[in-house]
Amino acid sequence: MDPSDQKHFTVVDYVIFAALLAASVGIGLYHALSGGRQRTTQEFLMADRSMSCLPISLSLIASFQSAVAIIGVPAEVYTHGTQYWFIGCAYVLGLLIPAHVFIPVLYKLRLSSVYQYLELRFCKAVRICGTLAFIFQTVIYMGVCVYTPAFALNAVTGFELWAAVLATGLVCTLYTTMGGLKAVIWTDVFQTVVMFAGQLAVIVVGVHQTGGVSEVWRKVQEGNRISALDLNPDPTERHTFWTLGVGGVFLMLSLYGVNQAQVQRYLSARTEKEAVRSCYMAFPSLQLSLALGCVMGLVMFARYCGEDLSHKLPTSRDAMVLYFVMDMLQGLPGLPGLFVACLFSAALSTISSAFNSLATVTMEDLVKPHVPAMTEARATLLSKVLAMCYGLLCLAMAYLTHLMDDSVLQVALKIFGMVGGPVLGLFCLGMFFPWANSTGALAGLGAGLAMSFWVGIGSLVARSSGTRPLPPGCNMTSAIHTAALGNFTLSQPSGLNRFYSMSYMWYSAFSCFTVILTGLVISFLTGPMKEEDVTPGTIYPLFGKLLCFLPERLKKKLCCLTPLGQTLPPQHKEGNGLALPQEDGTSHEETEKFLPEVQTALVEHETTV
Repeated sequence: MDPSDQKHFTVVDYVIFAALLAASVGIGLYHALSGGRQRTTQEFLMADRSMSCLPISLSLIASFQSAVAIIGVPAEVYTHGTQYWFIGCAYVLGLLIPAHVFIPVLYKLRLSSVYQYLELRFCKAVRICGTLAFIFQTVIYMGVCVYTPAFALNAVTGFELWAAVLATGLVCTLYTTMGGLKAVIWTDVFQTVVMFAGQLAVIVVGVHQTGGVSEVWRKVQEGNRISALDLNPDPTERHTFWTLGVGGVFLMLSLYGVNQAQVQRYLSARTEKEAVRSCYMAFPSLQLSLALGCVMGLVMFARYCGEDLSHKLPTSRDAMVLYFVMDMLQGLPGLPGLFVACLFSAALSTISSAFNSLATVTMEDLVKPHVPAMTEARATLLSKVLAMCYGLLCLAMAYLTHLMDDSVLQVALKIFGMVGGPVLGLFCLGMFFPWANSTGALAGLGAGLAMSFWVGIGSLVARSSGTRPLPPGCNMTSAIHTAALGNFTLSQPSGLNRFYSMSYMWYSAFSCFTVILTGLVISFLTGPMKEEDVTPGTIYPLFGKLLCFLPERLKKKLCCLTPLGQTLPPQHKEGNGLALPQEDGTSHEETEKFLPEVQTALVEHETTV
């Protein structure tokens, strides 16, 4: 971009941006000095399991709605139209299934790390593999989250790139290390409000400067940016209703069902009912967030279509979003700073969640099993050191992110699909199929990761460009000409290239089913797990609910095991069993008596491996 076309912050903008960073640090400092002062791992990592549903639901949104989405969704709609909006359909099942399937199982076990479930259900080796997969996925994604807003700000305003990266990473590391999960959740609440305010300000000003709602609508219609429902079943089509509405469900499940960053929030709730309610409360806010991103993309298209801005706009369409914001809000002191604060709020909320989650799984899954005699004070200190180390590692990963060619939105969703999908498959295998054994789980996870990385890396090597070029004008003729030219130049891939051309939105579903099918086959070949060997409370009776019309005797053979919430037979209360609370709304105080049995199960699994 020509330096003369770069926009610049005023003093007011810098003050607002600095106030955001100061407020985030202030919240962390408050929680570091109040309550129990983060002196126990229970408080630092799990917020004393005392949170209500409202802050948890806003934190769930903030963790998912990163700077990648705030920049990536408008850029996607500007370039390809509103087809991406149909991913909102996936939010329905993507939140209902975690609320009524995953939370009831995981909450009753009263875990700190979601991967402790894998040891209870399978063995220690499966738990470690799940933990390492999560750490790998999250560390890479953190680099994208830190680099994205810093790069956009640098490309448009000339603000020093690595100064922005360091400011984001260090501030986030500081308040996460000081204040623990409580600080992370309450800063998420504050940052969510800032996010919505920044996006809304840009849309209102953009619509006004473009000529009003009717003018925006006329231009986006003429520019062919309002997408109809595309029911094409071809899995190589990048975005259709099926890739977004069905494939997106598996992506959402990998995020909201079994991802430590989100599950840790459910487990910090006072009761199971509060945890379930937080899922329901997150739904309208996620839809609002998606709508704001899509509308911003349409307003951006209406503002610039018909103009030759090739000499002004950044080459990256992700940076183009921030150029639009600075262009729209120029002359309105404070508003550019508000949007940049919104952008960095999204980055901070996602990264802080990642830091805390990474510290939790490292502590619970990799450190404590090997050092069981560690004192509480030392464990808390080590948790804080781990959070800080992951913060510094995140800065290193940001240096690698600029090597990626795809849009940040696509890169992020590919990461979640390639690693999150196999982990989702591992939990589904354990939770829904009682006869799956440890050998099948390990083989399934290996096969799922191998297949997803094969497709993902293959798509990079043998990529056939399916992106529609930006329209040179805003009239219907130019849009039709652009579409026709795109159709003419694209050739239908065949053989392995067609396999590599699979839409990235199917990665989660594809790898999830690979894990389940491979795991079941290997389990049956090596001897399915017997009912008495399965830790009670780790199975969700899926087939029992789906096949409720069958006779009880046949249903028990298919589903086996004690349904959730029922009293366990005496033989399960001894040895490796764990008793479950009777009511869904049981508080943590009432379930305190079940902790020794959970610990017994974990210890016995470790000694048998």
